[in-house]
Amino acid sequence: MEFDPGEVVLAVVAIALTVLLLLLFTAHVTAIKMPNVSLGETEKFFLSPNSGRKELFPSIHDHPTKELSVIVPSYNEEERLPLMMDEALEYLEQRQRKDSLFSYEVIVVDDGSRDETTKVALNYSKAYGSDKVRVLTFVKNRGKGGAVKMGVLKCRGKYILMADADGATKFADIEKVEAGLKDLQPWPDNMAISCGSRAHLEKEAIAKRSYFRTLLMYGFHFLVWFLCVRGIKDTQCGFKLLTREAAQRTFSTLHVDRWAFDVELLYIAQCLKIPVAEVAVQWTEIEGSKLVPFWSWLQMGKDLLFIRLRYLTGAWNVEMSKKVN
Repeated sequence: MEFDPGEVVLAVVAIALTVLLLLLFTAHVTAIKMPNVSLGETEKFFLSPNSGRKELFPSIHDHPTKELSVIVPSYNEEERLPLMMDEALEYLEQRQRKDSLFSYEVIVVDDGSRDETTKVALNYSKAYGSDKVRVLTFVKNRGKGGAVKMGVLKCRGKYILMADADGATKFADIEKVEAGLKDLQPWPDNMAISCGSRAHLEKEAIAKRSYFRTLLMYGFHFLVWFLCVRGIKDTQCGFKLLTREAAQRTFSTLHVDRWAFDVELLYIAQCLKIPVAEVAVQWTEIEGSKLVPFWSWLQMGKDLLFIRLRYLTGAWNVEMSKKVN
């Protein structure tokens, strides 16, 4: 039986269009239209260990009362968190001693941990005071993106830094991302983002990784470039500095609560024409990563595709925002 090449091509095209339409339909109908920016009743408060009182978290819509807020998403981090917190607080305290006008807060967001993450974080709140260290504890796990988002939406800083609990990035490198932010001036509507980057370490990382993990990495980079974000080599570094205005616009619109949230964050920023800098930072791989190489990359790949399709179909809109509860 002979096949007409033209008919084969038409059949392939028809199948491809059918698959695309199914993906578009699925992405649209399964989308939760508005971002989840709500907290449960018990999650709206932080504990002041020294007084024993529970106090209501403020909102990013309030006027800033701190120079810097540091948001630390944490899930089962009782072992790694102390090293990061010790380094960060030592730096912040020294900076405050040198500059009396500098003020800060660190918000540790316990993303529904099953260990003693909250207890460890509260020890720092007791030692430094709840004006400097606050703990937001989720009843259930939301994902890293959800933890960062709610920490950002409950902060008081003029500038907001995302910093991972594992301490993989040297905290003093905040000065590098601050310089990157400054270089973007003038900021439109006072909005700008500076991203720490590990792209300069890629060759060294490839030499240590298996071919399979290297292939996954390149595949993920291609999908990020093809579907969502261009011009940023490393979207996933957890060391990002935002102006309060940029954080308010982007995080109030952010839908993705899992690992790919960084990509949606930068996609929103580019749609809103918020200037973004990428700055090389020191980075060390720390044992205890929550990423499961194959399945985590597969989940992120699916998230990337659905991010693009949901904005394309109008299920999500960069202008959508909801005031924080």
